[in-house]
Amino acid sequence: MPTPTDAALLRPMREDDAEAVLALQHQAYPPSHHESWAVLGRKRQLWPNGCWVAQAASGERIGYVFSHPWRVGRSLPLHGLIDALPDSPDCFHLHDLALHGGARGQGLAPQLVAQVLVAARAAGFTQLSLVAVQGSQGFWARQGFVPSGSGGLSSYGDDAVAMRLAL
Repeated sequence: MPTPTDAALLRPMREDDAEAVLALQHQAYPPSHHESWAVLGRKRQLWPNGCWVAQAASGERIGYVFSHPWRVGRSLPLHGLIDALPDSPDCFHLHDLALHGGARGQGLAPQLVAQVLVAARAAGFTQLSLVAVQGSQGFWARQGFVPSGSGGLSSYGDDAVAMRLAL
């Protein structure tokens, strides 16, 4: 288990991270939110510059993030396999961020968010979107996100809230 003294390296996600990413996802979310590698790996295939892992000095993967270009207001259901990214994306979408339980509270989540912000800005986007789940709206608000609706989010659960951040 990672300790507060472990320095995490943020690096691009690779195909061989799949097993560790799925293990982190299973720890972080209830079974209804467990997406397959077919769904998650496709996001990495379509936009590898938006997918990173946090790796402890020990080599253990202790966090990850998936993000990619998308369209504001276009529903992206949980478990939905993306065939292709939109032709005219108008936002960058942070699909999933999860941490190992022992890595929480060490500032790693904001580091992963910052990595997404860099990628979104480098790609020329002016806003970032996400769906807050499991009572995480407060965390996202502290990162500067504001609620932008809750319609079309039933696959994420009753407490899901769409949020946006102007870049």
